[in-house]
Amino acid sequence: MFMSNNFFQVTPEITELSNLCENNSRIDPDLYDKYAVKRGLRDLSGKGVLAGLTEISEVVASEIVDGKEQPCDGKLYYRGINVDDIVEGLTRENRFGFEEVAYLLIFGQLPDAGELERFNRLLANYRSLPTGFVRDIIMKAPSQDMMNTLARSVLTMYAYDEYADGTSLPNALRQSLQLLALFPLLSVYGYQAFCHYHHNKSLYIHVPQPDLSTAENILYILRPDSSYTPLEAKILDVALILHAEHGGGNNSTFTTHVVTSSGTDTYSAIAAAIGSLKGPKHGGANIKVVQMFEDMKANIDDWTDEAKVADYLEKLLEKQVFDHAGLIYGMGHAIYSFSDPRAVLMKKYVESLADEKNCHEEFELYSLVERLGPEIISKKRKMYKGVSVNIDFYSGFFYSMLDLPMQLYSPLFAIARIAGWAAHRMEEMINANKIIRPAYKAVSTRRGYVPLEKR
Repeated sequence: MFMSNNFFQVTPEITELSNLCENNSRIDPDLYDKYAVKRGLRDLSGKGVLAGLTEISEVVASEIVDGKEQPCDGKLYYRGINVDDIVEGLTRENRFGFEEVAYLLIFGQLPDAGELERFNRLLANYRSLPTGFVRDIIMKAPSQDMMNTLARSVLTMYAYDEYADGTSLPNALRQSLQLLALFPLLSVYGYQAFCHYHHNKSLYIHVPQPDLSTAENILYILRPDSSYTPLEAKILDVALILHAEHGGGNNSTFTTHVVTSSGTDTYSAIAAAIGSLKGPKHGGANIKVVQMFEDMKANIDDWTDEAKVADYLEKLLEKQVFDHAGLIYGMGHAIYSFSDPRAVLMKKYVESLADEKNCHEEFELYSLVERLGPEIISKKRKMYKGVSVNIDFYSGFFYSMLDLPMQLYSPLFAIARIAGWAAHRMEEMINANKIIRPAYKAVSTRRGYVPLEKR
């Protein structure tokens, strides 16, 4: 059915109705303090409201010293194992590890050699879309946002699954592992369709290789010549590991718990999580970091001049440059104060790639902003906790050095995080027996009904 161009436009009538909605829906900010409501379900220090229990991962930002809680360097544990140790062990053994980490998160233990081989074989067998799916779904009406494409593809998988509504644990596990295997294909193929139909570029649909890791396959099916260096693939694998999971309280994982608790199907739960991750306050932040640095490089003639860089950062906070939002993107985290352990790890590998790609000057600029940013923010803002760079700060730079298209930055996050979502969906199904339903305090004034002719 044909729709005119103005069908999706905001008309004056809609603007008027929007103003009415806004005027009658705004809540007095003082009421949040009056009723001790923790906005965003967290307090001023960033600590979240305790809403559940999990064994899947632990985010540590403080420690008890002399009976008092104090901020500390951040730590991240997957099933009780420090992520630093996981990455260090995989690097020492010169192995790809994302699949191993997915196994750990979902099944609660590291696989032995036989279990890992069987798991990789299972994922390889699942890494195949239904007949006609690429032609009939991905190629039809390609979206300009790959997260939208990914969510639509996940929801459409429901129609191909004879047991789509089955909520037994084995069935939900089967669906989750299939999505874990298919996310790279759904994301990259969606991007290729977008480039072909919106930018008239050649269409590449490479078939994934069963003997390649997830990281290798992403580069293999994305690039026209399917080529990549060992370092590129290894660092992409590390990025997937660091993005795979981050506690039950992050927005998209909490969404997975909430939607799963209703008893709905796997495809609906994961599509909801994708919708959450798409938001620029969650998975889309690394795009903003790259765009901010591009603007910074264009407006600073000497990237090593601390005074000029500091001046630009101050103008960012004063809403004078870039997007006028008053933010230094990639700085700060809801939980971490002193450091984000993922960013610390990422920085080490990004520096190696920067040397290989002759981008060392840019890396030094990132390092300078990392050092100056917290100092400037603390001078300009009222702070309740420390500020440090988060993983988004370096991940966008890493993706740009790999020549990965910006449209795939958020889908790459989803390709990794599906491992954590799957684990949390299993955990919610196994342990929860109630639908998640937090309370909201009604603060509207009660009034009577007025007949239509008297309004």
